[in-house]
Amino acid sequence: MLFRPGSPMCSPGRRRHFRPGGLVMRKALLKNCLAGALIAACLSVPAGGLATGAGQSDATGAAVIYLDQGSSWNDATRKDFYSRDQGSQMIPYAWLQALTTADGKPFLFDQFARYGYLPNPDTGLPIGFTTAGPAGHEVAGMTCSACHTRQIVVGGQQYRVDGGPAIVDFQALLVDLVDAVGRVRASNTAFETFATAVFHAKPSKKQLKDLRQEVDLWYLRENAMRNHAFPTPVWGMGRLDAVSMIFDRLAGLDLGKPPSYLIEKNILIADAPVRYPFLWNAPKQDYTQWPGFSANGSDIYGLARNTGEVMGVFGRFRPKKAPLRLFGINFINKGTPVETSVNFDGLLELEDLVKKIGAPKWPWPVDQALADRGKAIYGRSTDQGGCVSCHGQTPGKKRIPFQSTWATPLLDVGTDTHEHEILLRESDAGVLKGANIPFLMPPLKSPTTTFSLLGVSVGGAILQSGSWVKALWGNLAVEQSDANPPKPSNDVKQALNDAFDDEAAAQTGTGKNVYESRVMYGIWAAAPYLHNGSVASLADLLKPADQRAASFAVGPYYDTQTVGLAAAQPGLSGVRVTTGCDKINSGNSRCGHEFGTTLPDEDKRALLEYMKTL
Repeated sequence: MLFRPGSPMCSPGRRRHFRPGGLVMRKALLKNCLAGALIAACLSVPAGGLATGAGQSDATGAAVIYLDQGSSWNDATRKDFYSRDQGSQMIPYAWLQALTTADGKPFLFDQFARYGYLPNPDTGLPIGFTTAGPAGHEVAGMTCSACHTRQIVVGGQQYRVDGGPAIVDFQALLVDLVDAVGRVRASNTAFETFATAVFHAKPSKKQLKDLRQEVDLWYLRENAMRNHAFPTPVWGMGRLDAVSMIFDRLAGLDLGKPPSYLIEKNILIADAPVRYPFLWNAPKQDYTQWPGFSANGSDIYGLARNTGEVMGVFGRFRPKKAPLRLFGINFINKGTPVETSVNFDGLLELEDLVKKIGAPKWPWPVDQALADRGKAIYGRSTDQGGCVSCHGQTPGKKRIPFQSTWATPLLDVGTDTHEHEILLRESDAGVLKGANIPFLMPPLKSPTTTFSLLGVSVGGAILQSGSWVKALWGNLAVEQSDANPPKPSNDVKQALNDAFDDEAAAQTGTGKNVYESRVMYGIWAAAPYLHNGSVASLADLLKPADQRAASFAVGPYYDTQTVGLAAAQPGLSGVRVTTGCDKINSGNSRCGHEFGTTLPDEDKRALLEYMKTL
């Protein structure tokens, strides 16, 4: 059985086209990272303190305070997290620079602040937006921090929460981007103006023709997503239907015939929005994703989880039909290349970065006596208003090859059920008809569940890339060779097969609609609450569902008394309209999780005070 030493990777590489096999392990002793660790320690924020980023400010010029998120989180790790490429390919960067808004401004004029994204002075793009590729041909994409970096406002002061759920309007960005490209295509004059900006000179006839074909193809694919996937009412600030976006982009945009690769009937409405989860301690859970279908327990699982995520945010995946066999029939021997943009080395680096993000410490005064009383209430049994039986830190499942995890109970607590319907969707398998991971699953039929398509795509891509070797062995060298490719152990293949666990999906139809119950460290910084973001504050969550707000403003302003979103959200914000228990399958129901709702008001205040300290 293979294992991975605990050292993080120090020198990421990258490849774009992978052949089955192609990596061979060699004995090597690499320089350890002690010096880097010492430098990181010197840069870290002192425990219990706050740090104001040098030269960092919000759009108004006010200084941003970075919350204390542990000694492993510092300026160097933060900057890496904000811009580390993971293989997302949203749009050619030159196009993005040349596009304009409906009123004629450069599309990038405010670094997407109009959608809630945060400026990154180190790149000139918003936090979480990346460029990759050769000079002059860079492609813009997204990385984890675009959706998992939060800024909150209390008393006029901005506070940064790294790894926190972003308060951004992703759907508005996508729609506006498609519309901007549509305006370019609307007339020859508009297109020639755009082309001149792209090439920084008047283009030749051939350049103009080639660019037109590329733009038309991009628009065909992304407009299909806009027409079939984007819902009304919209996701709004701080939410997206992540599972549908992964399913739609993989099954709808990657498995058809070239040049478009479209299977338009596979693109279905993305109307089960969830709030972005917080990332701190995510690698320590034994399940991730709100319905708990993504297993954790090793860097193999983490690599699978993150590969699936890239496929949902503009990652390119091109399995190809080979004579007499299909992609996936044999992952390790020589065979048909699989073209993918997924940057597996970048994903491994990002997973190591996420492991370093600590839960943010509450930066304001706490009534310690009241918090101590709340701690006792938190530790009670559930029927007595306590929380610890579902949200306490206890050992998780042990998987091989494994790391230590925390239990993430999958529980049906009566919340909105709609996301589970997404897990049961079926799709035309396209080029993946007949694909499988040998000895673990039968060849895929068509149609098949989109969940199965995702599992075999992620597992197959990882096996063919050889990235599973680094996930296990870290810095113990890898060099390319077709002569003696490494062969994954049964443990590795089983882990990849189990990475997308169908346990949660199988609950639907049995009367159970389970979601993960996380350890609550830093929960104060993650409003709004429930998996679909239908409850504005922790104080509201302690009320019966019929007493929770039917609608509320969503934005960066925080209320330290209710521990959640402030009622008033000046400036950029949205309105979350929810439904009650009569529409439990709406995707927007505020129903469920009625724990602690009968506690006396003083006990509720004590419980909230304690949760500020987690």
